Amino acid sequence: MIDSHCHLNFPQFNSDRHETIKRALSTGVVEFINSGVDYKTNLSTFALADKYDHIHATLGLSPGVAERKSKEEICRILSGIEQNIEKAVGIGEAGLDHFHCKTDSGRARQMDVFNKIIEIAETIDKPLVIHGRDAEYQALKLVRHLDNVVFHCYSGSLETMNQITDAGYYVSIATLVCFSKHHQNLVKHLPLDRIIIETDSPYLSPRKGRNEPAFLVDSVATIAKLRGIEEMEVAKITAQNTRRVFGL
Repeated sequence: MIDSHCHLNFPQFNSDRHETIKRALSTGVVEFINSGVDYKTNLSTFALADKYDHIHATLGLSPGVAERKSKEEICRILSGIEQNIEKAVGIGEAGLDHFHCKTDSGRARQMDVFNKIIEIAETIDKPLVIHGRDAEYQALKLVRHLDNVVFHCYSGSLETMNQITDAGYYVSIATLVCFSKHHQNLVKHLPLDRIIIETDSPYLSPRKGRNEPAFLVDSVATIAKLRGIEEMEVAKITAQNTRRVFGL
């Protein structure tokens, strides 16, 4: 299995990061895509990727950060991404979040920053990892000209998902699928050649408490049952798709 989106550099793992990674490896997780969201976490995701051969970094600027940081801080993050993107396997997470942001001014800031991220994505041959919450369709309209796109932790409509996969993009299903009827319905209709899986650790745990990459086995079991195929097949297909999209 490959965890296509996690945040192992976040402080929730400070006390047992190495043990968490070892647990994941023992359950069959062979690679991790670790995502940055701001200047500090972009640096620490690189540090983690340097320490562990099976961890790969993406450099991001999340919509929540875009909404609340100053223009100077945003420019610093964008400059850091541009200067270091060649060492990463993708750009993101970045995008639009209308669930947490309700104001017109905040959404306008998110849009402005996301457009700047898209401009960077246009110059590189690496995937753009999108955080789109209650704004999946709006995000899709902005990136249709890009070749390589992943909709991380997808929670939007079935109709928009179909447009995403018709465009040749990938949909990442989080561990939410273990308990969310909506995500289970999405998986039933998601083309197998467009699905990748993630934990979004430390969030969205299918068990009590903190999520971690080892719990990806729960998603694999759930997806296998929903699609009527073997768990090993789910692991193989999603790993192949993740390697393809991130060039691993």
